[in-house]
Amino acid sequence: MVSKSSAQSTPPSWFTPKRLLIVFCVINLVNYVDRGAIASNGVNGTLPTCTDAGICTSGTGIQGDFHLSNFQDGVLSSAFMVGLLIASPIFASLAKSHNPFRLIGVGLSVWTFAVAGCGSSIDFWSIAICRMLVGVGEASFISLAAPFIDDNAPVAQKTAWLATFYMCIPAGTALGYVYGGLVGSQFNWRVAFWGEAILMLPFPILGFVMKPLQLEGFAPLESKQILTSVEANVSETGDDGMLAGDQPFTRGSESTSKLWDQFTRFSKDMQVLLHDQVYIVNVLGYISYNFVLGAYSYWGPKAGYSIYHMSNADLVFGGITIVCGILGTLSGGLILDRMNSTISNAFKLLSGATFLGAIFCLIAFCFRSLYVYIALFSIGELLIFATQAPVNYVSLRCVRPSLRPLSMAISTVSIHIFGDVPSAPLVGVLQDHIHDWRKTALCLTSIFFLAAGIWFIGTFLKNVDIVKEDEEGQSATSIREKMKPLLEGNNNAENYYQP
Repeated sequence: MVSKSSAQSTPPSWFTPKRLLIVFCVINLVNYVDRGAIASNGVNGTLPTCTDAGICTSGTGIQGDFHLSNFQDGVLSSAFMVGLLIASPIFASLAKSHNPFRLIGVGLSVWTFAVAGCGSSIDFWSIAICRMLVGVGEASFISLAAPFIDDNAPVAQKTAWLATFYMCIPAGTALGYVYGGLVGSQFNWRVAFWGEAILMLPFPILGFVMKPLQLEGFAPLESKQILTSVEANVSETGDDGMLAGDQPFTRGSESTSKLWDQFTRFSKDMQVLLHDQVYIVNVLGYISYNFVLGAYSYWGPKAGYSIYHMSNADLVFGGITIVCGILGTLSGGLILDRMNSTISNAFKLLSGATFLGAIFCLIAFCFRSLYVYIALFSIGELLIFATQAPVNYVSLRCVRPSLRPLSMAISTVSIHIFGDVPSAPLVGVLQDHIHDWRKTALCLTSIFFLAAGIWFIGTFLKNVDIVKEDEEGQSATSIREKMKPLLEGNNNAENYYQP
C-alpha cells in the first residue's frame, strides 16, 4: 500500500462520490438515447409503400433512404455488438495495467466520433461500420462504470446507487424514442446523431483533464509506475549483472512475453468466471430477459403503430417506458436494500418481479382496447424494470474486486450477443412470416417466463458475497503476495511501500 505521507500529499480528485454518480448517469443516459433514437420512427423510418389504388408514399428515415429490409434494419440495430464484443474484454484486461478512469475517456472519445459518423453515412455498410465503432466506444464505459459506483456508494445504499445508474437505461431509451421522433420529423435523421455527439463531447474531455480515480482491487497508478521502473532496472542489469545489450533477448521478445502474460492472466480470470455457478445462472437469466427487452425496445413503436393504430407510437411507447423504467428500476434497488442486500435476496426479487411482469405484459397484448393495453403493459414494465439493479448487483458481488470489470464486460457482451442482438433480426424474420404483430409480441413476451425460471434456480445455489468478505477482512497475506515481485526486484522499494 502507498505510505500515509504520500497519500496525504496527493490532492483529492474533483470527483466526489455524488459528482461521479451524476456524471456517469448523464453519460449512460446519452448512450441509451442513441439506442432509442435509432429505433424511433423519426430516425429509423419506413420503406416506400403503395396502395392498391396505386397511390405511393416515399420512404423515410434510414430504412427509407437506404432501402433496407426488416432483416437489414434489425442487423443495423445490433451492429454495435461487434465492437462491444471485441473491445469489452480488452478494456477490462487493460484496467489491470492502465488507469481505468483514463480508459473510460478513450472509449467515450471513440463513441463521440463514431456517432457523428453515423450522421454522415452514405449507405448501409457505412452506417453499419460506424455502429460497430459505437460499440467499441461503449465497451470501456459499461465495463468500468459500475465498479466505480460500487466502490464510492454508501454501504447501506449500494443497490440504490446502482439502481439510479441503471435507471438511465430505460429513461435514455425512452427519451431516445421522443428525441428521434421529434428531430427526425422536424429536421432530418442525420441531425439526431450529430446532436448526440455534441452532447457527449464534454465527457471524454473531462475524463482526460480531471484527476483520475482508482478502482478497489487494483494497484494505484503510482505503484504501477514504481513497479515498471523497478522492472526496467532489473532488465537493464539482468539477474547476473549483465547489461541489457549483453542479454540474448530482444525488446521484441520482451513485448511478446508481456502480451502472453496478459493473455494467460485473462484466460485464468475467464476460467474463474465460467466456473462460478452463481455468475453463470445470473447471466443466463439476464440473456433471456434481455432477448425480450431488446426486441421490445427496437420493434415496440412499430408494433404499437400496427396493433393499436397509434399515430404517435414513439411518444406513447417512450412515455410508458420512461415512467415505468425510472420508477421500476429505483424501486428494485430500494426494495433490495430494505430486504438486506444479499445475492440470495437478489435472486428472489429477480425471479418474482420477472414472473409477475411477464403475466401482465402477456395479458396486455391479448386486449384490443388501447387503454386497457396501456394500463396492463405499464404495470408489467414496472415489474420488469425492477430487475435492473439486482441483476447487476449479483454480477458485481459474486466475484472478487479485481474481477469486477471483466465480470461486467462478459455479462454485457453475453446479454447482447445472445440476447438483444439476435432478437431484433429474429423477431423481424418471424414478423415477415406471420404478418401479425400481436402474435409476434405474444411469442416474444413468453420468453420472460424462461428468465424467471432460471433466476429462481439461483435462489437455491450456495452463494457468498465475495466483495463484502474482502471489505470486512482485507488480508495482509494478499498484499504481501502482490508486493513480492517488487521486493525481490529492488529492496529500495521498501522506501515507497509498506507490506
